[in-house]
Amino acid sequence: MTTLHQEHLAHAHTHGPDCGHTEVPHGDHVDYAHNGHLHREHGGHWDECEADGHTTHPDHEHRHGEDCGHATVLHGDHIDYLHDGHRHAEHEGHWDDH
Repeated sequence: MTTLHQEHLAHAHTHGPDCGHTEVPHGDHVDYAHNGHLHREHGGHWDECEADGHTTHPDHEHRHGEDCGHATVLHGDHIDYLHDGHRHAEHEGHWDDH
């Protein structure tokens, strides 16, 4: 899975530990959930941090939902669940690993 490099233009807000947006660990950096988007600092600007492609999380038996205990992140038209350093999204009867 690769990440597109798409700069979020006119993004004046500076994300950080106290900015009020959910931190989402993502590999070697932290994304910030902001208005249904994920933002990542990159080269002095903020990128839209979106996965390219479809990656199924194999053998994921846990069912996420309202009372599952995992933090939720609004992501476009659906909700992702933060679980063990990954974002999981329900997709066609299985869980995707974002």
